Amino acid sequence: MTTSAAGQPLIPQPPATVTALRQAVAQIAPVALPAFTRELDQAADQSRQGSDLAPLQRFVAQWAVYVHIQRQPRLAARLRELEDLAATGDTAQVRGAASEIGRMLDDAHAALSLLPR
Repeated sequence: MTTSAAGQPLIPQPPATVTALRQAVAQIAPVALPAFTRELDQAADQSRQGSDLAPLQRFVAQWAVYVHIQRQPRLAARLRELEDLAATGDTAQVRGAASEIGRMLDDAHAALSLLPR
């Protein structure tokens, strides 16, 4: 991951398009590119099968939120901590971590003017 100065985002938030999000993921979290491609293929297949754009719209929203969080090193690090806690903590820790993760995702959706998850 690229470093940033004093808590500044690594990159500006890209437009919510497949191409722009792919470029952002490649720049800030290249290890996530295989998941991006796999999920894009799945969303495209679902959209074709159902003649519905909703799977592609969900894909773009999900990855826009991912980029929003990952481009902010402190926020991304906190999310990783919470995910680890949710996987290994006791019941109270898991609930607390899940609650904070939910708030982070809600904040990202709001910042991107996306419908709540």
